[in-house]
Amino acid sequence: MTIDLARKRADLLLMRERILRAAADIAAGDLAEGDLTPAAGDRHLAEHATELLDHELDQSLAENADNVIAEIDDALWRIEDGTYGTCAVCGAPIPEERLDAVPYATLCLEDKRRQEHA
Repeated sequence: MTIDLARKRADLLLMRERILRAAADIAAGDLAEGDLTPAAGDRHLAEHATELLDHELDQSLAENADNVIAEIDDALWRIEDGTYGTCAVCGAPIPEERLDAVPYATLCLEDKRRQEHA
C-alpha cells in the first residue's frame, strides 16, 4: 500500500481550515449574542435556559474543534517524519480506507477497538 502523502497533506490542511473557520463562526455568533444575563424583565425562564444550553453546546463544539485541530497537526507532523499511516501501538500499516475516513487516525482498527473496550 502506498499512501499519496501529498494528497493526504492537502486533505488535512483543508479539513483544518474548515474546522478553524467553523470555530470562528461559532465564536462570532457568541459575541454577537452578547453576555448571558440572568432571566429578568420580559424574558421567560425557558428562553434563558435555551440560551444557556446553546452557549454550552457552542463551548463543547469549540473544545472539540481544538482537539481535532491538535490531532490534524499531529498527523501533519507524522507525514513530515515518515510515520503517517503506521499504527502507534503495533506498528502495522493503517488501511487507506481508515485514513480516508479519519485522516488523522493513529491506530489501526484492531488497536482502536481494543482502546475503546479497555
